[in-house]
Amino acid sequence: MPDTKQTDLGDHQSSLPGILGIIDTMISRFESFALAAGVLLMALNTVSNVVGRYVFQYSLFFSEEVNRILIIFITFAGVGYAARHGRHIRMSAIYDALPAQARKVLMVIIALFTSVTMFALCYFSVIYIGKVQGSGRILPALQIPIYWIFLWVPVGFFVTAMQYLLTAIKNITDKDIYLSTNVLEGYSDEESEI
Repeated sequence: MPDTKQTDLGDHQSSLPGILGIIDTMISRFESFALAAGVLLMALNTVSNVVGRYVFQYSLFFSEEVNRILIIFITFAGVGYAARHGRHIRMSAIYDALPAQARKVLMVIIALFTSVTMFALCYFSVIYIGKVQGSGRILPALQIPIYWIFLWVPVGFFVTAMQYLLTAIKNITDKDIYLSTNVLEGYSDEESEI
């Protein structure tokens, strides 16, 4: 079972030098806040709706739409968070069989390719949001334009793209191989049974 080793940098402290470290730290703080706030708001909204429905016999008419917005928000904030912690699914059979120098080169290529892909998805999501905005559709209960709920999609893609770009830079500038800016590649010595 793959396991990664986190370098001891604190919750939001980057190991990258200079301005890259500042950018990495800011992204980390944004991701943590966004995920925590999103999950807490979703829980509060759901519990409030359940209490309202079963205790006061009155359901919150906007609850479903708020949860839909928060699901999109959490999903796309979580993409960058997973990249930061090296938690995305990896197909590593060939990668693991390579010598360390080849793995390092491949990791840089993978991180750069993924970064470019995420930047492209960010661009296409902005175009899509423009089309949805042009349609003039609104959410029935909240009466807000539908394109507002998609604004987090390009933000999530952009943050993920930046995370992979910073990972590529970290691998270029450091002697070790990193899955993200603060997660070294590696495997745990412990076997976990499922």
